[in-house]
Amino acid sequence: MSNADCFPVTVTPGISRLYADFCASAATEFIPSYENWFEHRPPTPAHWPELVSLLAAQNPSPAAAPAIDALANGAGTVLTGQQVTLFGGPLFTPFKAATALARARTATAAGHPHAAIFWLATEDHDFAEINNVTFPARRSLEKLVYLSAPSTPVPVGNVVIDDSITPLIDRAWELIGFSDAMEALAAAYKPGRTFAQAFADFYAKVFAAQGLLVVDAAGREFHRFGSPVLRAGIEMADELHTALIERNKALEAAGYHAQVAVGPQSSLLFLIDEQTGARVALKRVAPNAKEPGGLWQAGRNSFSTDELVGIQDEAPERISPSALLRPLFQDFIFGSSAQVGGPAEIAYLAQSAVLFERIKIGWGGRQTPPLARFSGTLIEPAVGELLRRHELSVDRLLHEDAASLAKRLAARAMPIETKKKLASAGNALDAELTTLLEWMGAQDEGLGRSAATAASKMRYQMNRLRNLAANFELQREASLTRHAETIIQAIAPEGSMQERVHGAAFYFGRCGLDLAETLVIHAENPCPGHRVVWL
Repeated sequence: MSNADCFPVTVTPGISRLYADFCASAATEFIPSYENWFEHRPPTPAHWPELVSLLAAQNPSPAAAPAIDALANGAGTVLTGQQVTLFGGPLFTPFKAATALARARTATAAGHPHAAIFWLATEDHDFAEINNVTFPARRSLEKLVYLSAPSTPVPVGNVVIDDSITPLIDRAWELIGFSDAMEALAAAYKPGRTFAQAFADFYAKVFAAQGLLVVDAAGREFHRFGSPVLRAGIEMADELHTALIERNKALEAAGYHAQVAVGPQSSLLFLIDEQTGARVALKRVAPNAKEPGGLWQAGRNSFSTDELVGIQDEAPERISPSALLRPLFQDFIFGSSAQVGGPAEIAYLAQSAVLFERIKIGWGGRQTPPLARFSGTLIEPAVGELLRRHELSVDRLLHEDAASLAKRLAARAMPIETKKKLASAGNALDAELTTLLEWMGAQDEGLGRSAATAASKMRYQMNRLRNLAANFELQREASLTRHAETIIQAIAPEGSMQERVHGAAFYFGRCGLDLAETLVIHAENPCPGHRVVWL
């Protein structure tokens, strides 16, 4: 197995205080932390036999059979999921799947059989979020974008891929190279297939050996299983809205953030338009003298609560849960023992906890245990060699850009005599200025302030001398700039995390499908932070 280093989660740029505290088990007021979560499963749903049959139908591969059999025999589930993004999406997507598989293995090894389920978020409708992927291209990045957008905001999983996918597949071949992963990608993303089908096929192939079950729950039967949650979202709308507003205030008062804003008319539901298939947000008009039961607004159409319940009874697939209600919807359908998420999902769950408390289904008012997904940076051999050559630490590079790194490399590459003379001059200047400033400040306070201003300019000029020497070294050693660009594009592209920018398919193409098992093994090993994996 490849080597790995573990760093605190706080080394990652842009991490929220809420997520950092959650990883340290310090946000329990808002997000529960459970030890041995697998020992306290919720009751098995009454629809379990039907559910297992549907899972088997969506996962017909022989590789999925052991997980299906385990569920048929009463195994629990560990749930995770992601939007159905072009070409498998960013690297954190398989990190979620690997974590769910790792946690299912841990529970099974402890005598509590579990299977991992990957929920396809096919009902989301923001096409611009899922129609692109970014692959490394030498010292730069290349963003591939599928431009055939639907004319209405339909659920993204239903979007049918057309012939414009062909040049994108051709370019992916050029960037990734020939591999089993690239063959799987090309086989999945073909004209005539939907985004949901393509995404599901790709990850079913990637994690076939690990037995990952992939599910699209947008159909009528799954929504029928989750009807009690959807009905509660309708009938308890005003109570749940008030509870969410109070939860958001409590989060902000504690110094955290609310991931989802809760507006005056926002609800937890969307309506799928019967004619166009568009997913339209349902706005809630509170009860008043004219409408004592309140109203629901979907675009230009209005519905009473009874009418909306009628739609939900007759065509449950037309009512779609929001990001805040989805955790309850998912967990009620699958009787989840735990739910794996990244920073955004954990923030959703900090808000959704009040919904679990009030709807009281599944866990009987207790939130399904949330588990942090594996967070990692993958170091390819060529990049690893550069890091070792320049004696660089990955945790520091996460907060650096190519220009600053190039200067740092140049400073290290300076002749030793140049370094000595710069250090000697800088130390002498600091020592003399310190003594002089103390003397002048003792003579007069105003004189001391003026002297401090002049001294800062002298120190600035000293730093300028250091930069001049470093820039000269950069000009003389052009390879240092290339090295810096290569390192930053590999580790901290676009000032962000590798896992959030780089497309996952690139790494499966370079490392082979065995990378899936590598990720699961690393996700099994305890690291309550960020792991650097040396491939």
